Amino acid sequence: MINRPIVGSGEVRHNGHMTERKPPGVNFETWVDKQIREAEARGEFAELAGAGKPLADGGNTSYDEMWWVKQKMAREGLSVLPPTLALRKEAEDALAAALRAPSEGAVRRIVTEINVKIRDMMYKPPPGPPLGLKPYAVDEVVREWRETRAGRAGQTE
Repeated sequence: MINRPIVGSGEVRHNGHMTERKPPGVNFETWVDKQIREAEARGEFAELAGAGKPLADGGNTSYDEMWWVKQKMAREGLSVLPPTLALRKEAEDALAAALRAPSEGAVRRIVTEINVKIRDMMYKPPPGPPLGLKPYAVDEVVREWRETRAGRAGQTE
């Protein structure tokens, strides 16, 4: 069955509920304000979830049409960076993680894993800016890790 509004005497019925039509000659904003005021008087807004609480991003006062998209992407952990820039960031993070790693084996594993991704991107470049990276020299990163570790050990003595 098609849900068609039933029109008559200035009111419209949808699924058995009556909604008042905007009378001709009345400013739309004034009519909407009246509808809200009457709904408040009937208590229709009294027990809404989150009533009296600030909005989730209350500190941001500038208007952004894409606010909901950005919030959804943040919740889902999505990135808007082109693949090459995302890999640059991931490589930078991997190198930092390798230098903080607890063992030489962990350093080699982290650097080897990021090198695989860098090589894949070098040989099959996606659209976007150039990668501008080359694989890390694993032994060089291990040497730097050893020096950093030895420096930290010398500071604790």
